[in-house]
Formats: sequence, C-alpha cells, structure tokens
Amino acid sequence: MKPTSDQAMTALAPVRAALLRTARDEAQGLLDRADREVAALLGEARATARSLLEEASRQGERDGAAAARSIRAGARRVARARTLAVRREAYEELRRRAFARGRALREDPAAYPAVRDWLRQRALRLLGPDAEVTEAPDGGVVGRSAGRRAECTLDGLTARALDRLGAEVEALWSP
Repeated sequence: MKPTSDQAMTALAPVRAALLRTARDEAQGLLDRADREVAALLGEARATARSLLEEASRQGERDGAAAARSIRAGARRVARARTLAVRREAYEELRRRAFARGRALREDPAAYPAVRDWLRQRALRLLGPDAEVTEAPDGGVVGRSAGRRAECTLDGLTARALDRLGAEVEALWSP
C-alpha cells in the first residue's frame, strides 16, 4: 500500500524539522561568522585610520616644524639684510661727513696752511726732495718724481683715516 501524501508529510515532518534546524543553525553560523568578520574588518579599518591619522599628525608636525624653521631662517635673513643696510647707510653717512669736514679744512684760513705744509712735507718724504709738488684742486697736494706719484690730498687723508678704523668703525653702531 502506498502511503498518502498526508502520511508522507507526517512521516517526513521530523526530517523536515531537522533540516530546517540545520539550515537555521548554518544560517545563524554564517551570520555570526559574518558579524565577526565585519567586526574584525571594522577594527582593522579603525586601527588603520588611527595609524594614518597619527602618521598624518606626525608628518604635519614635521612639516610645520620645517616650515617654521624656514620662516625663522627667512626672517633672520631679512633682519640681517636690514641690519647690514642700516650699517651701510651709517657708514656712508660717516664717510660723507668725514669727507665734508676734511674738505672744510681748505676753507679755514687759520688751519689749512699748516695742513697743506704738512701734506707737502709728506709728499717730499715719500718722493724725495727733488719732487715737484702742486696744489690739488680739492685740497692738499700731489707730488711727482721720476714716474712716481704721491697724492697727499684732503680726500686721500680722510680715506686713509677711515680705512685705518677698519672693523673698529662698527663700534660706532654696535650696542
């Protein structure tokens, strides 16, 4: 006798239930494993993101420090250039005033004859007693002898005096 479809259904019910339980358990296992994998991936992603942020922060600090060094170096260069420019202006003003005072001697009837005589004697000491000594247009004298020349002028005297100051001239504007 052939079982009826109701009898077959009843007989297969425990098998069906077992298959359903097994399918549900497998599905739950897959879901649990998927949840664990997702959690692990999220953890790795968070760790990678943290690591990237930390590295970016460190790189930003390095870049910022490098930029700050560059800015400080540029500021030092600008400050040094300005300092040198001001010192140069001060030196040029010193030279201008020194040359003006030296030339002013020529206009002093009491002092210039003695200065001119001193410069004449200097030219003769440098070139010998037979040297030809003439008055220089801007004050002082120029001596010539046997292809040699000695300029003993007010400007030359002033220039030599400034040259002898050398680095000491910086004391005029140093704190």
